[in-house]
Amino acid sequence: MPMAYILLNIEAGQEPYVAGEIQKIPGLKEAHRVYGVYDMIAKIESYSMDKLKETVTWKVRQIDGVRSTLTSLVMEG
Repeated sequence: MPMAYILLNIEAGQEPYVAGEIQKIPGLKEAHRVYGVYDMIAKIESYSMDKLKETVTWKVRQIDGVRSTLTSLVMEG
């Protein structure tokens, strides 16, 4: 099953809103607010690579307050 970690940069003050909205995304396994270069890290799984790409592009990146993302696909084996 395809899986990815997504690092998010979020507009200042929008972290609580983004945290709530990302919880609604199908396939979300974990989401944590973090300190450092990025503001949040999320783990998402999907049944296909195309669906995973669609979720990142049309759900995660479209949340108001998300400035940018960096997606790292997990390699199995």
